[in-house]
Amino acid sequence: MQKNLDRTFENYKNLLVKVEQHVATVTLNRPEIRNAFNDDMIAELTEAFTTLGADDNVRVIVLAAAGKAFCAGADLNWMRAMADYSYEENLADADKLAQMLKTIYECPKPTVAAIQGDVYAGGMGLVAVCDVAIAVKIANFCLSEVRLGLAPATISPYVVRALGARASHRYFLSAEVFDAKKARQLGFIHERVSEESLNDTVAALCAKIVNNSPEAVKTCKRLLHDIAGADITDELIADTVKGIADIRSSEQGKEGVQAFLQKRKPNWLTAD
Repeated sequence: MQKNLDRTFENYKNLLVKVEQHVATVTLNRPEIRNAFNDDMIAELTEAFTTLGADDNVRVIVLAAAGKAFCAGADLNWMRAMADYSYEENLADADKLAQMLKTIYECPKPTVAAIQGDVYAGGMGLVAVCDVAIAVKIANFCLSEVRLGLAPATISPYVVRALGARASHRYFLSAEVFDAKKARQLGFIHERVSEESLNDTVAALCAKIVNNSPEAVKTCKRLLHDIAGADITDELIADTVKGIADIRSSEQGKEGVQAFLQKRKPNWLTAD
């Protein structure tokens, strides 16, 4: 399977992709332009997360970046080209970005943003669609679109969920830069760490995720998406009742409980 993955990713021009010990790492690799994205990078990200999300050998995906910045948003050359687009072309182009964000957000595998530098504009969307975000202390964050006469429309469903509605009002409208400490306080990132400890912190988190039941993790991620912001109705309660019954009666659910009672490792840790 690894050889098939390698063939899938070997022609990528904007990303580096590797899989080791059930952990896939997708690295934005346009450091010379602060990892700004264009239509090619968007297509590669969509394909990479679709492929890795369907691979049983992958249990967690890290979204990382090369260079000093994590992602500066849209490539200026790409933006210049869009200036001459018709309305219909703009719709089609924006839809590709929206589908890429949706693909990462709905990826059945847990996703971790390893943020080694600044995050601006569309880059905020990339962070927001990941399940966990860990950033270095020197990273800065900014929703800068209004400075250019634009709005962060495509990324907004995800950023508002991650940043919170009240904080989004301020930072969408002001385009202020805020640091990793503020991002942590607002809940946009989960941890702020030194540059030296970023990789180790991300690796430790991934190791914890890898040890968990792959099917239970997949179910939990889907559960989180289903219940986030939902009204607690009889229908929702019934869905959660069915959910716990389904996972209890599943193969990995039964194996996990038996392994715990028998004080042994479950088979998803011994099958390799």
